[in-house]
Amino acid sequence: MDTNSTAHLVGGPRDGSTHDTGGEALVEVEIDGMMHRYIRTTKQHDDDRPLYNYDGMVAPDGGEPGVEDPAARVASPRADAEGHGGTH
Repeated sequence: MDTNSTAHLVGGPRDGSTHDTGGEALVEVEIDGMMHRYIRTTKQHDDDRPLYNYDGMVAPDGGEPGVEDPAARVASPRADAEGHGGTH
């Protein structure tokens, strides 16, 4: 049985596009140095592909000084895996 990991993104900067999610529950798309998060839903598109809702944008290293407490913000899992550093 073939597994289709292509999903439809709903909301945010990639609204209406498709993306290879690899079946992950959380997908992060980097756009202009910021991480945009999409979360898998239980709903499906008309073509039976899963839908991922937009969950917001975060800086790769977590919080930004002056906006919020950087130490209290969790950085992007993708940014951590790619070694973008930052303290959190």
